[in-house]
Amino acid sequence: MVFGADGLGKVALEIFQSNDIVVYGFLDDDPELLGTSIGEVPVLGSTDDQGFLKLIGKKCQAFIAGDDKKLKGKLVSMLNSQRKVMPVNAVHQHAYVSSSSSIGHGNLIGAGVVINCDSKLGDHNVLHANCTIDYQATLKDYITVGAGSTVGAQVNIEDGVFIGAGATLVSGISIGTNARIGAGSVVIGNVGENETVFGNPAQKVKDR
Repeated sequence: MVFGADGLGKVALEIFQSNDIVVYGFLDDDPELLGTSIGEVPVLGSTDDQGFLKLIGKKCQAFIAGDDKKLKGKLVSMLNSQRKVMPVNAVHQHAYVSSSSSIGHGNLIGAGVVINCDSKLGDHNVLHANCTIDYQATLKDYITVGAGSTVGAQVNIEDGVFIGAGATLVSGISIGTNARIGAGSVVIGNVGENETVFGNPAQKVKDR
């Protein structure tokens, strides 16, 4: 069962289908989507529909597709408390995940992603297509890494960070909680908590 039938929901569906995993249906809170289908997979109800939630942990597993960290956290808490489960990972068949890396729960790992040796990926992260996580990098929870981005070796990324498409983080730096890195940026130094940086080399964006 996939929570969220928007763009990332479709990506998750294709990832599961690439691994010959059957998706039972979508749950989404947009009433206009109820009764529609993504491909041949129906949008069955809302995310609090107990008739379908009761199936999770018994007849099927759950995956949460979405960029809204607050909503995702709420759904994770609900699954933990009501269904006693964690969301599964969605790992594309054409991603490379080193056998020496470690991965938590609820991650979306797109086509062409490389997760190199001894790297650590926490929970509920989104790694878009063709991004690279180099060796001994650590990504904590609720992080988004844009398509084609490179996270260098031994980089440490705290919770809630957003990295735009095509960004490069050089080896050994640290990125603070809820920081934002603009698309195409080259980050050569540490980024503080809640900071936004952009450019080549990346510079802090001043508050207006």
